[in-house]
Amino acid sequence: MSNRPAGHVARSTIRPHPETPRGAPRRTPSRTFLRTSDGVRIDAVYEPGVSGRDACDLVFVVAHGFTGDADRPHVRRIAAAFARYGAVVTFSFRGHGASGGRSTVGDREVLDLAAAVAWARGFGHTRVVTVGFSMGGSVVLRHAALYGEAEAEGGGEGEGDDAGARADAVVSVSSPARWYYRGTAPMRRLHWLVMRPAGRVVGRYGLRTRIHHRDWDPVPLSPVEAAGRIAPTPLLVVHGDRDGYFPLDHPRMLAEAAGDHGELWLEPGMGHAEHASDEDLLRRIGDWAVSRAG
Repeated sequence: MSNRPAGHVARSTIRPHPETPRGAPRRTPSRTFLRTSDGVRIDAVYEPGVSGRDACDLVFVVAHGFTGDADRPHVRRIAAAFARYGAVVTFSFRGHGASGGRSTVGDREVLDLAAAVAWARGFGHTRVVTVGFSMGGSVVLRHAALYGEAEAEGGGEGEGDDAGARADAVVSVSSPARWYYRGTAPMRRLHWLVMRPAGRVVGRYGLRTRIHHRDWDPVPLSPVEAAGRIAPTPLLVVHGDRDGYFPLDHPRMLAEAAGDHGELWLEPGMGHAEHASDEDLLRRIGDWAVSRAG
């Protein structure tokens, strides 16, 4: 679903919101359309948070799961939980909600996340934590690997736009470790939705998700490969032991690939992604983010 080589990192074209002075705190909500480096318009929402902490400090960028969007109740609940710890940016991936384009189910969505991270930094925040769920969990892994590499190759902090799109800590919840997994009934249904014309019609009209018809070419960097390239950025992998989509070998593969810089939480009784993330888990993720994001 990509016409560029796997691992390619496009330069972000996102600049801070024109009403926001560079480096100045922004304490009022904002909503706008961002433009990704490949020209897709992405609906994005900024909320300053209610924690009382310095608005220039911590911001969470939330990457939702497949068929979600910035206005879905479960995404708003996640945003409200993290707002106790800092500012929050939510957005709709391409093909979802009010955003343009069509979903590539985790491939070019890394450009959407890069645009949102760069926008978040434009409000003056010095620490960015990306938190992704399911498909979004795979995207935050690939984003951290690709944009972390871009920063290293580009000469460090402040070198070009890629440095502004870098995350300071990463949380991946309910992510697959490898592509094309069909070992569970929910994943077999998802493959039908994505790969079949009738499934894409159901996605558009039943789930408000517009799915691209082209296969990946080339296949993007896998989540487990990405997890091995994120160091030294702190990584938290969260997975439920009752996840109906991806069994426990997926998070264990991610944690093993991450090595010493990664941390694995296997949550008893938890199902899949945002809907299964209770308030206690979100509180612990918020505490982890505050302590690990530099």
